[in-house]
Amino acid sequence: MPKQYFSLRNLKFTMHELHKAQEVTEYPYFAHLDREAIDMILESAIQIADNILAPCAIEMDREHMAHFHDGKVTVHPSVKKYIKAIGDAGLIASRAPLSANGSQLPETLNVAMAFVMGAANNAITSFAGLTEGSANLILSFGNQHLKDTYLPKMYAGDWQGTMCLTEPQAGSSLHYITSSASPTSEEGKYKIKGQKIYITAGDHDQTDNIVHLYLAKIDGAPAGTKGISLFVVPQKRIENGQLVPNDVKTIGIFHKMGQKGAPAVHIEAGTNDECFGWLVGEPHKGLTYMFQMMNEARIGVGTTGACIASAAYYAALEYAHERPQGQSLNIKGQDPNAPQTHIINHPDVKRMLLFQKSIVEGSLSLVMQGAKYADKIHSTEGEEKEKYQLLLDFLTPIIKTFPTEMGQQSVSSSLQVFGGGGFCEDFPLEKLYRDIRITTIYEGTTGIQSLALLGRNITMKNGKAAMALFQEISQDIKDATTHEDLKKYATALAGKLGEIQKVTQHLVGFAMKGDTERFLADATLYMEAFGILVVAWQWLKQGTAAKLALLTQNPQGDDLQFYESKIHTMRYYFAYEVPKTQGLMTRLLDDEVLTIQVENGILV
Repeated sequence: MPKQYFSLRNLKFTMHELHKAQEVTEYPYFAHLDREAIDMILESAIQIADNILAPCAIEMDREHMAHFHDGKVTVHPSVKKYIKAIGDAGLIASRAPLSANGSQLPETLNVAMAFVMGAANNAITSFAGLTEGSANLILSFGNQHLKDTYLPKMYAGDWQGTMCLTEPQAGSSLHYITSSASPTSEEGKYKIKGQKIYITAGDHDQTDNIVHLYLAKIDGAPAGTKGISLFVVPQKRIENGQLVPNDVKTIGIFHKMGQKGAPAVHIEAGTNDECFGWLVGEPHKGLTYMFQMMNEARIGVGTTGACIASAAYYAALEYAHERPQGQSLNIKGQDPNAPQTHIINHPDVKRMLLFQKSIVEGSLSLVMQGAKYADKIHSTEGEEKEKYQLLLDFLTPIIKTFPTEMGQQSVSSSLQVFGGGGFCEDFPLEKLYRDIRITTIYEGTTGIQSLALLGRNITMKNGKAAMALFQEISQDIKDATTHEDLKKYATALAGKLGEIQKVTQHLVGFAMKGDTERFLADATLYMEAFGILVVAWQWLKQGTAAKLALLTQNPQGDDLQFYESKIHTMRYYFAYEVPKTQGLMTRLLDDEVLTIQVENGILV
C-alpha cells in the first residue's frame, strides 16, 4: 500500500469546516459527545487502519485470500484481530443507541471511520460492516429473545453477520426467490430450505458463528415481494446452552477478480431438513425490513468507492512526484542533454491527478452530505425530520452510484499515471482496480439505482423530495455568489439545474402517458448527469468554505496551499467535468429511440 492512502487534513475539513459534524452534539441525541471526543474516536479508527488493516492488505489479496477446502472457508488471521479491535472499541455498535449498549455515534463520524479503514484495506471492512448492519436489523425489528441471543455476540465481534438475498435463479429480482419457511410447533420458529449465492463473509474461520439475515417465503405466502419474510438463520443454533450445527452448509466459494480477502460463498440451508430460522418482525414484511440494511449498505458501498479511489490517488500522486521521465515540452528541440523531469510536471499527468482529486474529495463530500442528513433525522422532529428523511432517501442512489462509477474511472486514471508499472503487481494499482469494480454491482447495480432515482425518487411525495434538494442547492448557490470570484461557478450550476429540470419534465411526460419503458430507457444516463451536478454542488460548497477560510483565517504555509488547492480543484471540476452533462442531456432530450425492442428485434 502507498505511504499515504487518505488525507486527514481533507477529512477534517470535510467533517468540520464543510459539513460541521460537531454541530450535532448540540442536540440531545448526541449530547454525550463533543468535538474532542469525535476526533479521539476517529483517531482510534486511524490507529486500527494503520496498525492492522494496511499492513495485511496486499497479503490478503495475493497470498492469504479466502479459500474453500473440505467444506471449510479460511481467511486471513488479521480478520480476527480487526473484528476484535473494533468490537472492543464499540465500533460495531457505533450506530446502536446507548439504551441498547451501543455507542450512538453520528453518521458523519461513522462515514469518516469507514473511509479511513476502507482506504487502508477495503476487503477486510466488509466483515464488520455486514455484522453491524445485520445486528441493527435485529435491534430494529427483532423480538427481545432475538436481541438477547444475538446482539451481544455480534456487537462484540464474536459472531459474524450477513445479509442473504440473492438466489441462483432470482438475481436482483427478489420476487422470484424460492427459499421456503415452514412453521414449527414453536411460535416464531420455522424450518428453512433454500440456497443463497454471493454471500459476502457468509462463512469463515475467524468467528465462532455466522448469523444469516435470510429472506424466505412462508408456506402459502402471497406471490412476489409481498410474500417475503425475514429470518435469523444461524450457522450454529443454541441448544441447551451449546452451539450445534444448524444444517447450513457452504457448497462453494466464488473466485472473485477483486476483494479476494473477503469470501463470497454459496450456501445451502435445510439439506437434511434440520435448518431452523427465527422470524424477524411480522410475516411478509421481510423486504421492507431488509431495506434498512440495504440502504445502510448502499451508503457504505458509496464510501467504499470513494476510499478505494483515495488509496489509488495517493499512490499515483506519490509516484508522479518520484518518477522522472521525459522533458518539459517547452525545451526547444528537446535537448537530449537536458535532465528528465518528474512526470507530475507534464500537463496531462496533472490533468489526470486533478481528475482523481476532484472525484475522491467530491465523492467524500457527497457521502458526508448524506451522513449529515442521517444525523439530522436523529436530532430533529416533525416537518424538519421529514425533510431530512426525504433528502437522504432521494440522494441514496446517487451516493451509491457516483463514487463507485466515477471512482472506477478515477482508479483507472491512477493506473494510467503509473504506465506499465501500474499494470503489474509491483504496485498496488492492479489490486485497487480489481477491488473497485464490484462496487458498481454491490447492493443494486448502477442500472437499478438509476431506475430508483428517475422512476421513484423524482416523483416521491409528488416531487417534494426533489424540490427539497433543489432548495438546498439553491441556498448554497446564493452563498457562493457573495464571493465575486465564485459567481461564475454558482451561475453555471444554477443554469445546469434549470437544464436538468427541463430534462426531467420531458421524461416524466412519457410516464404520464403510461410509456414507462420510454420514460426509464436511459435512466442510467440521467443518473450520470444528475450525479455530476450534485457533486458540482459539493464542489461549490467546498470552494465557498475554502474562500471563507482564506478571507477570515489568514492561513499560511500548508494551510494556505490546502485552501488554494480546494478552489483550484473546484475550477477544474467545473471546467472539465460539468460540461459532460451537455452531451448526456442532449441524448435524454432526443426523440430518437435506439434501445427499446422493436418489431424486428434490437440490432445488437
